[in-house]
Amino acid sequence: MTADFTKDYLHRDLRELREVMLWKLDGLSEYDVRRPLTSTGTNLLGLVKHLSLWESRYFGEVFGRPFPEPLPRWDEDAGQGADLWVTEHETREEIIARYRRAGEHADATITALTLDSPGHVPWWPRPDVKLFNILVHLLTETSRHAGHADILREQLDDSTGTTAEYATDRTDAALRDAHRAKIERAAAAAAAVAAAATDKD
Repeated sequence: MTADFTKDYLHRDLRELREVMLWKLDGLSEYDVRRPLTSTGTNLLGLVKHLSLWESRYFGEVFGRPFPEPLPRWDEDAGQGADLWVTEHETREEIIARYRRAGEHADATITALTLDSPGHVPWWPRPDVKLFNILVHLLTETSRHAGHADILREQLDDSTGTTAEYATDRTDAALRDAHRAKIERAAAAAAAVAAAATDKD
């Protein structure tokens, strides 16, 4: 397996995951893309904002190729979670456009460098890295947030899937409810067995 093949493979997966993140916003209201759906405030548009910042940073300053737009310092607002939610003054269009620009900038860095090109991440305990490390890190990070987005979108309108082509049919609510009830019964039965075993001890 060649280094070029490895880089192309990882890069392609990262580009696909970016599109997944944006697709999760399709068809939702301004409120629904911004509303906090977990106790810690996780929301769909905030995840996209977060990824745009960190792609800009990791494929920018880490390799001496700074993103051409201002970014908050890595040890200031972003560290306090300001990059994980969207104010009323920021538009969905601005956040999406920034994510696309961050992706284009990252793509240019990935294309220009080899997998063993050196970089420096001052906020990591072992700051000296290669492009390979950063590609894997961002692929992992974006996959993690795509998983968050899957669950958030399902909470909003029962939509699941990674693209419109693979979206789950949401029309059969009875089938979905029966499936959920079956899982609930299994969980309750397992809890009863565990409780009985504890009582015997």
